[in-house]
Amino acid sequence: MGMIETATEKDRVVSVHPWPADQGDGYARDARREEFDRLVISSDCELLCSIPVLLRRAFAGMLLGKGQVASIAEKVREHRAAVVFVDHQLSPVQQRNLEKAWDAKVVDRTGLILEIFAARAHTREGVLQVELASLKYQISRLVRSWTHLERQRGGFGFMGGPGERQIELDRRMIRTRIKSVEKDLAQVRRMRATQRAGRRRKEIPTVALVGYTNAGKSTLFNRLTEADVRAADQLFATLDPTLRMVELKEGGRLMLSDTVGFVQDLPHELVDAFRATLEEVVEADLILHVRDAYDPEVVMHGEVVNDTLAQLGLDHAEAPPVVEVWNKADLVPRVASHIVPEVAGSRVALSALDGRGVPELLDLLRKWLELDMEEMELAIPASDGRMLAYCHSHGHVLAQSMDGETVRVTVRMSAKDTVPLEPFKREGA
Repeated sequence: MGMIETATEKDRVVSVHPWPADQGDGYARDARREEFDRLVISSDCELLCSIPVLLRRAFAGMLLGKGQVASIAEKVREHRAAVVFVDHQLSPVQQRNLEKAWDAKVVDRTGLILEIFAARAHTREGVLQVELASLKYQISRLVRSWTHLERQRGGFGFMGGPGERQIELDRRMIRTRIKSVEKDLAQVRRMRATQRAGRRRKEIPTVALVGYTNAGKSTLFNRLTEADVRAADQLFATLDPTLRMVELKEGGRLMLSDTVGFVQDLPHELVDAFRATLEEVVEADLILHVRDAYDPEVVMHGEVVNDTLAQLGLDHAEAPPVVEVWNKADLVPRVASHIVPEVAGSRVALSALDGRGVPELLDLLRKWLELDMEEMELAIPASDGRMLAYCHSHGHVLAQSMDGETVRVTVRMSAKDTVPLEPFKREGA
């Protein structure tokens, strides 16, 4: 990354939406177009024009036909656009040819998402992961630096800008840097593994929030943990993973993890780079799949999330159980909860914004914890305050009474936590 310059104006941009003819049209096309334009706006650009293009066949040289390229060139000149975003993956050759034809910087879908991630990552781990993805993207392109995002917030240089310097990035140097970043991320992965092992020793189960971007995961995370994680009506508002402890009212505790949102055609470079973070999902004891019940594309979004989880190896028999959380039920009253005794496969309808349905989710989490719980009848000497405190801190005390110098306790707790209490089990209980 280079020096960050101060930008006083947003880049003037145009978006282009190639839509394959064999995919039909209708709402899916319009939803995809709207989502991509929101991504463009999320990169802090001034979107001047959104151009749909029917892609009857993909041309090797410029993806689009000559007539389509010429028509878009007129729009670019008309709006004096500095950047053209294309909602499609472009080869390096296609990108260079389109830049010449349109006399503007051209950024494909992968480049745009990487720009946004570069601007939003704040922790060392997040920055490393975005840099790794960016380097892998750059190695075939040797792209220019000094983007509008780099001038403002430290982007990685896919978009370029007025007066930029042309810097030829040697591929050997990029590969060297890739190895260095991968080494640093391996250290992060080991650290996370150590932290997870520590939680296991303390018998703290982990629940991971996953979902399509902007489904409301961070809002729900804040509601459940009373935390202050950034929650915005914006794609990819959360990049850096966050963990918080949740204490349930009737005993029990768990670690809740908020993760990056998924999106259609998430670049494989990012899936690979964010694997260290997403291991929190792979290693979770339970997954809450947060879905936007108000979005007409909720079914497709669910498929995207499930496909991405499969890429992470969560399509096997030992994968964590999944509970679906249909958020924004305040906007879709007809969405109802469906709870099953084994918890996995349940659906909870709620509104993370106003809190309706959240107690039902907390109750379900408590029931999930209790699946591995056992009830014990204990007789503990009144002088043994340490064991009495253990009962209250590790389980749910159902009843407690004095019997001379003995305290009779009925407690429910995880089977793994009952070992220290075995000597105090009441006979016949």
